[in-house]
Amino acid sequence: MLQPSVHGHVRVWSLPTGPLQENAVLVAGAQGEGFLFDPGDNAERILALVRDSGVTVRGILLTHAHFDHIGAVQPVREALRVPVHLHPADLPIYRLGAASAGRWNLPFIQPEAPDHDITQNQTFTAGDLTLTARELPGHAPGHVVFLAGTGGEGGVVVAGDTLFQGGIGRTDLPGGSHPELLAGITRELLTLPDSTAVYSGHGGVTTIGAERRTNPFLR
Repeated sequence: MLQPSVHGHVRVWSLPTGPLQENAVLVAGAQGEGFLFDPGDNAERILALVRDSGVTVRGILLTHAHFDHIGAVQPVREALRVPVHLHPADLPIYRLGAASAGRWNLPFIQPEAPDHDITQNQTFTAGDLTLTARELPGHAPGHVVFLAGTGGEGGVVVAGDTLFQGGIGRTDLPGGSHPELLAGITRELLTLPDSTAVYSGHGGVTTIGAERRTNPFLR
């Protein structure tokens, strides 16, 4: 059973899924309610994680709509009976999920339309957990990151494919912009405390401080 990382009252599980090892992330507060981010593949494993964690999921929040981040959206939303949230600027990418996966010869379940839009500074609450969405385009036009508990120690950011351990998101896909991504990372992430834990869409967990000091793309 996958154990959570604990950051103050926030608990985080990160589960690599699918051939591209995309991280589905589950975030919950101390009261056992939370949100699921980017269910990319392996719906059965994601649902097993939710079940084993005991977390009551209140919604699926998507950082962006590239196919490797949304491949399990439909079966998971149906099983959990929760709404799906996406920034509207990523709707065209979302609708092309099956076509994009097909270029990699990968199976894909095209999800039905999202239920709700995500907007800048929108807050999402589940029990004692509060998350704030921040727009951070560049990897994808409607990419957002989600902040929890970032007023001091114990902060967490679900960063999607913006900032990685030692890297940043690729910007050579349709709608990508390298200058826009770097500006967004500087504006929305590097202003957070060094202790803020960063859960990325691929790879391991890092911190804002570690990336500020050592990430070659941020120098």
